[in-house]
Amino acid sequence: MATLTSTAGIGSAQPQTKEGFHRGTKLVCASTSAFVAVAVRSQRSKVRKFAAARRAKTFNIDDVKDVCSQSGITLARYMIEMQKQGIVDSELSLIMNSIREATKTIACLIRRAPLQQTDLLGLQGEVNVQGEDQKKLDVITNNVLKNALRYTGKLVTMASEEEDIPVSGGDLDDEFNTKVVGESGSYVCVFDPLDGSSNVDAGVPVGTIFGIFKEDPGAECIITWETEGLNESELSCLAQTLQPGKNLVAAGYCFYAASTELVVTFGHGVAGFTLDTDVGDFKLTRPNIEIPKRGKIYSVNQAKMSEWDEPMQHYISDMQEGKGQTGTAYALRYIGSMVGDVHRTLLYGGVFAYPADKKNKDGKLRLLYEGAPMSFLVEQAGGKSITGHSRVMDIPPVGVHQRVPVILGSAEDVDECYGYFDRSKDPALQARCENRLAGIVS
Repeated sequence: MATLTSTAGIGSAQPQTKEGFHRGTKLVCASTSAFVAVAVRSQRSKVRKFAAARRAKTFNIDDVKDVCSQSGITLARYMIEMQKQGIVDSELSLIMNSIREATKTIACLIRRAPLQQTDLLGLQGEVNVQGEDQKKLDVITNNVLKNALRYTGKLVTMASEEEDIPVSGGDLDDEFNTKVVGESGSYVCVFDPLDGSSNVDAGVPVGTIFGIFKEDPGAECIITWETEGLNESELSCLAQTLQPGKNLVAAGYCFYAASTELVVTFGHGVAGFTLDTDVGDFKLTRPNIEIPKRGKIYSVNQAKMSEWDEPMQHYISDMQEGKGQTGTAYALRYIGSMVGDVHRTLLYGGVFAYPADKKNKDGKLRLLYEGAPMSFLVEQAGGKSITGHSRVMDIPPVGVHQRVPVILGSAEDVDECYGYFDRSKDPALQARCENRLAGIVS
């Protein structure tokens, strides 16, 4: 399976054997498989210092002065204030500007889709690296985001659900693009351009998910993934991309529904912006999103309940029947689009889950550009996110398209779910969770 990647390091798991070197990166070879483990040194101090400096900052939206009552606080103005207060730098502001413009374009495409069905709806006729049939809008929105981000000149590289090879400066088609990307950039962007695209033909809400990491070319990571066919540049790109969610400096999603909402965090709480189509810009409408400590809704595809891990089955059964800690029966609400379900969970509380099952023992959501960014948002809003035994944000990815179970939402609801897993004596289940934290996937 080919892989798509970006830049920067991770991981604490240590390889057990050593064979050869690749650009200063250790290759750990397993004798019984085609997988290669690549180990590099653990995160450099400059990244730790950068993260510590950002955490030390505080941001209060009430400090934003002189905003005209007619215009409100736009996303652009919000970013200016964040930069003034030292929470983001000019490079990150430029990247967010590109994401803002790309999501506005995608929102327009989705609105126009029913009127341009031949061009925008239906299957593209190709299969992506996930083995999924690509919708036409999958390909179009992926190109919209890629092209918008290329021209910032602030990204070393980027990774997308729809790509199976690294997108870096050397892969671009023309001389101008090659110079713009990868020359002075210091960030890595990972994204799912159109989450829930299987529903787009029916007009069901869909979304875009993104995460942004700070580059550290000398950082260490573990890669236990097929590297056959990757050249030296691509392997370097791969090693630099794979960072755990706790290294994210920004994350967000854009929700395309009755309104278009962009929800984002820079590690200082969560803010929501709504697209004002009259003026063509996002305006701050949810200054400080805080998820309730408890909810009354759970969101999960219950059709596969009999195939879930036993602790998850018991947890959901007790929620249905009102046998949980609250004594209240929870209501099921499930859209089938992660962005839509998580958006509702953020606002109303409760739990969203895409658990592992007998066929998909590591779940189906992708860790790098779905599980980790959404977990970062939920934690910044006061919630929690786990795989069962483990925190999603702590898992070091070993491949760009690695999958992971996700259970996220209100802090007390997720804590209750964790208790079911903690009491489980299933050794195979515990081993899978421990392996993920060690950078080992089945």
